[in-house]
Amino acid sequence: MGYIHCCSGYRLSKTYAIEPENNYAYAQIDFLEECPVCGHCVIQLTKIDKKNNISICRKTNLKAKALYNKLKSKIIYEKDKEYFCTNRKSNFYLYYNEFGKKKKCYSNLSTMKLGLFENKN
Repeated sequence: MGYIHCCSGYRLSKTYAIEPENNYAYAQIDFLEECPVCGHCVIQLTKIDKKNNISICRKTNLKAKALYNKLKSKIIYEKDKEYFCTNRKSNFYLYYNEFGKKKKCYSNLSTMKLGLFENKN
């Protein structure tokens, strides 16, 4: 499942892999039956050619349904939902030297004072 941008937000859509044409290496369609805000039907066809150039075609309402019915026979499979972990926490700390003492930076890098040494003179 993918996302389509509609009505100032990303809407969850069905994603299908389709057979690419002879000049293209990859093709997929994202189909949103009905936007929850405006009620439009949206389809987005994304194709990548052999030189890694991306071409996108986007249709709404009646043209979207006609394009979906036309491409229905070329669908290979439906892509499953991809799960992403959004609450990743890193165990990496930036060690830095402040007044000759080794410290860990836990948060804001802009508040650090790097390379400071005490001057007793």
